[in-house]
Amino acid sequence: MIRGLNEKLTDLFSRSVERVIGKEELEEKLKSGKKLRIKYGVDVTAPFLHIGHAVNLWLMRAFQEEGHKVVFLIGDFTTKIGDPTGRVEMRPSISDAAIKKGAAEFKKQVSKILLTDKKVFEERRNSEWYSRMKTTDFITLLGRLTHARLIERDMFQERIRNKREIYMHELIYPILQGYDSVMLRSDFTIIGSDQLFNEMVGRRLQEKYSQEPQVIALTRITPGIRGGVKQSKSLGNYIGLEDSPREKFGKVMSIPDELIIPYFEIYTLKPMEEIRRTERDLKAKKVNPMLLKMELARGIACRYHAKAEVDSAETFFTKTFQEKEMPKNIPAKKIKKGEEIIQTLIKSGLTNSASEARRLIHAGAVEIDGKAISDVHHKIEKPGVIRVGKKKFLKIIFEK
Repeated sequence: MIRGLNEKLTDLFSRSVERVIGKEELEEKLKSGKKLRIKYGVDVTAPFLHIGHAVNLWLMRAFQEEGHKVVFLIGDFTTKIGDPTGRVEMRPSISDAAIKKGAAEFKKQVSKILLTDKKVFEERRNSEWYSRMKTTDFITLLGRLTHARLIERDMFQERIRNKREIYMHELIYPILQGYDSVMLRSDFTIIGSDQLFNEMVGRRLQEKYSQEPQVIALTRITPGIRGGVKQSKSLGNYIGLEDSPREKFGKVMSIPDELIIPYFEIYTLKPMEEIRRTERDLKAKKVNPMLLKMELARGIACRYHAKAEVDSAETFFTKTFQEKEMPKNIPAKKIKKGEEIIQTLIKSGLTNSASEARRLIHAGAVEIDGKAISDVHHKIEKPGVIRVGKKKFLKIIFEK
């Protein structure tokens, strides 16, 4: 619990933040009324963002709404070096033209979430200081950290074990990323755990340059849609910000059931008390996981697309899914218009009793034309197809 946060930020922190380094420092900054400078640095090796990246962006957006400023740092200089994080081999070099193109694409994607008004958004490039830095100043900067401290990094240790080379420009990368925090006078940064080492270097350097150290918030990382430690473009297990609403629906529907609850927590705004209730129902098998995935898909898509687009995608997916799953010869039954759903279920033999019908309705296992029925007194006002569970279907026709 961070004192000084509004209700929205408190909710987002509870959902998505695993750890805060400098918690008391953040509380003091907020108490003082200071508007934070929030560092958001990107190298443009792969201008691609997925909803995992967006967790940090939504947090930044909430801070912007309180008047704090996001400093969007494009690492045009450091991109040429390449962050060794997670790498067992050296990254290939990138051309100036590719960096320029990648920077524009990154800004386009982050603008889907972040506010870009100059009062709360500032764009910088680290070539501003590194391209003008004197050699003597650069040597002084390198003298701020030891070789022993830098070589502790897990990816460097792995290369040493495997007798792979470590190049000097890779070794100094954390110092360069850390010095960015000094130049930006960063108060706060929101990152994934893979960037912790570099941003801790930033805290140390800020102290050495007589600045208050930045606070670091580490966000939760969830598995990809088909497993894996996290979402990844190379593994194809991600939901991209640039994916269409239909693509987002399709990908969410493919996730394993065990990811439903964590995805609700991190990637939607569904109230936490409702998520806990859904979690209990899911464990007790009182709710259809497929219906929860449809709700999840809608919750995710609505954060990035207009309601009309999301409605269209949901209708398309429901229709496509139903046509794929529905048997060719569905039995038909004539009923009176306005008949209550429970009466129809009993008379048609889809359920054996009114109590069973009510239980199935409460569990979300009864659908009409792909939409779950939640009201036990629901009246059927138009012809359609009733589906109970996965295998029972009935075509409704009105009596003349």
